[in-house]
Amino acid sequence: MQTEIYPFRNPGQIIFGAGALMKLPHEIKALNGKKVLVVTDPGIASVGLLDRVVKLLKQNDLLVDTYAEVKPEPPVSSLDSCAAKVRENRYDVIVGLGGGSAIDVAKGLSVLSANPGVISDYFGIEQVPCKGLPIIALPTTSGTGAEVTANAVFVEETSKVKMTVQSRHIIPDVAIVDPELTLSCPPALTAATGLDALAHAIESYTAQKATPITEMYALEAIKYISRYLRKATYDGKNLEARTGMSLGSLLAGVSLANAGINAVHAMAHSLGGRFGVSHGVANGLLLSYVMEYNMMADLEKFATIARAMGENVAGLTLREAAIKAVDSVRSLCIDVNIPLKISSLIPGFGRREVQELIPGVMSNVRCMSNNPRVLTAQEVEAIYMNAI
Repeated sequence: MQTEIYPFRNPGQIIFGAGALMKLPHEIKALNGKKVLVVTDPGIASVGLLDRVVKLLKQNDLLVDTYAEVKPEPPVSSLDSCAAKVRENRYDVIVGLGGGSAIDVAKGLSVLSANPGVISDYFGIEQVPCKGLPIIALPTTSGTGAEVTANAVFVEETSKVKMTVQSRHIIPDVAIVDPELTLSCPPALTAATGLDALAHAIESYTAQKATPITEMYALEAIKYISRYLRKATYDGKNLEARTGMSLGSLLAGVSLANAGINAVHAMAHSLGGRFGVSHGVANGLLLSYVMEYNMMADLEKFATIARAMGENVAGLTLREAAIKAVDSVRSLCIDVNIPLKISSLIPGFGRREVQELIPGVMSNVRCMSNNPRVLTAQEVEAIYMNAI
């Protein structure tokens, strides 16, 4: 085996399992925390999870403040308007409670707690000079992997383009992954975030930057998600299914945090930023179409994906087995009611709209350069057109 260097990074602490939320006060105190800001969204507040977390922290003699106004696909302006609150109140720890949007906002507020300006000043790779307040991530969905990544994504309102802060300084200090926190996640969101996690696993497994370490995490993630997403979507109180999805999402997040993502996310970011399609739905919808183009770059890997998804590939050629992976993703989307056509979400969507998306895709060098197959603008257009 050729000797190579495989860099690998993770949060300082990952705590996984049903009931893990109860470890939160201890972890805050281990970070020398006394005054905490809990960042979440109105949906999490409405189902009582925010109250539950606040009560737990107060019972453990911690001072708690909350920001419960996180918006889906958070716009830059919403983050910057909250930065003053963080800078003025001398918090010790920021807790991100929710899906990827809440955790990303917590990461962004950590950046702005120690660095001047606005969050757009730090778009790009390793542009954050100083580490801010410690971050503890508490995911309430099984999909984004934000609890273990160095990324935070925000929407520029003017251009409607999703932009990313990527920095080692925003990897959460602690990730507490408690499947019980996902029990209230509704079916549509369970499906969308689950397909997002599957995209993370498949993209990172086939990425240019994949390593034997990330491939191990990604393949296990594919197995868990393929096995449990249907059950978690339609039997949401099933703790076994929720635990399987939480573990699959976590493993996929670890893989993407190190191997990265590719053309699926580049295309989904452009579609979501321009037309408001939710992140998970956009990734799930586009995943099989991008896989169909990418598979010729590594038929063996795509055949392995098919096996990980439970497909019987005995007696098939390598190409036939690889196609099974594409078919399996499409079947999963159909089963959990994720649309396979953009036109079903955006009536009248056609070639003109596709051409509006292509510059955003091609400018996403971080993702596109990590794709297993080099894609031209014409090929990106063809993939979008296939998905209409």
